[in-house]
Amino acid sequence: MSALEELIRTIPDYPKAGILFRDVTTLLGDAQGLKAAITQMAEPFRTQPVDAVAGIEARGFILGGAIADRLGCGFIPIRKKGKLPWKTIGQEYTLEYGVDVIEIHEDAITPGQRILIVDDLIATGGTAEAAVKLLRRSGGEIVGATFIIDLPDLGGLKLLKNQGIACHALVAFEGH
Repeated sequence: MSALEELIRTIPDYPKAGILFRDVTTLLGDAQGLKAAITQMAEPFRTQPVDAVAGIEARGFILGGAIADRLGCGFIPIRKKGKLPWKTIGQEYTLEYGVDVIEIHEDAITPGQRILIVDDLIATGGTAEAAVKLLRRSGGEIVGATFIIDLPDLGGLKLLKNQGIACHALVAFEGH
């Protein structure tokens, strides 16, 4: 087991029975763990031109801001519908029991900007795939996507890789 993996708390039966929730707040609360995660998430993209990091609400904001600082670029928040104060564009995506929408400001991206997507965890890849569609529709070029946790049994990383996106995850947990 990796040092980072040991800092991630597993909560059984949350948010429903049979789910093992991987809680990164314990990693974020550990100064050395947080620093190591930021460094390792940014490293594969350090030598590539990245114009902005797009962080997916909410833990992607914490990680994405630090990674943007590390890479010397700007930050774009990807938020749930209705949370941004300016004119927005959105992208629907399917959840287990319905549909949701993520948004960015309509002027967040200049066409051709190279964007790195950041979030704490990738499961089925629905939210990350919606982010890819939204950013591409806005004229952004996706440099890659980086996560702390991959749940490979749910196929999200594979979904993104099949779309030609360079993906990086620090740890993987089997199961759901």
